[in-house]
Amino acid sequence: MSEITTIQDVLEELDHIIAESIKTNSRIGLFAYIYRRTTFEIASEIALNHFEDNERMEKFDVVFARLYLDAYKAYKNNQKVSASWAYAFDQVDRPLTIVQHILLGMNAHINLDLALAASTVMHGQDIHDIENDFNKVNNILYQITNELQERLGRVSPLMFMLDLIGKNKDEKLINFSMRKARQQSWNSAKRLWSLKEEESKRNRARNRIDQMVLLLSKHIKSPKSLTVWFFLKIIQAFEKSEVGVVISNLKGD
Repeated sequence: MSEITTIQDVLEELDHIIAESIKTNSRIGLFAYIYRRTTFEIASEIALNHFEDNERMEKFDVVFARLYLDAYKAYKNNQKVSASWAYAFDQVDRPLTIVQHILLGMNAHINLDLALAASTVMHGQDIHDIENDFNKVNNILYQITNELQERLGRVSPLMFMLDLIGKNKDEKLINFSMRKARQQSWNSAKRLWSLKEEESKRNRARNRIDQMVLLLSKHIKSPKSLTVWFFLKIIQAFEKSEVGVVISNLKGD
């Protein structure tokens, strides 16, 4: 993996992961595609100067992305990664729904990596200076959630069954969980930032966050509700299994 210093570098690396996942039919590429979609939208917003500090936002996005890309590379090389990323990567060959595979990646990247990136980028500065731009990404996630919900039906024909669980509010429920995740991530970022000069305490705090994210990942994989678990099993049985076909349909090809 070459040195990554710009968002364009990030997009190219994500393209490599997606292409490899299509070639090997690995569902590791499902989150990679969603993340590329998000990164592209953020890059577009930066180009339009829609953030309060666009230069800082590009730096932030690169630091954020490298946490995922470094975890991916380390995992592929049998090196140690965070517990939450290890768990997410370990599930790629499990018979889970497309949504579950995507959410496992989102959980690790938003609830752990986002906090780490924000606290790192704002080292030596007031972390509250980035709060508005941090929250602005919520709008981008909301747009992509709508797009994803619309297109998932092409590869997961029984996704409508989630309506029966969510009482026709599944899209709002998914969006709410992401917003809640980003709020939790912001709280974690402030905690890590406050410990910037205390490395041992910062490392302990990071490990605690990682373990919290791991617990949520386990819940995503195996919901406590038997009803939800049953519906997910039925949904998964009728989904498209070819990663290339899934990504193509999510793109709208």
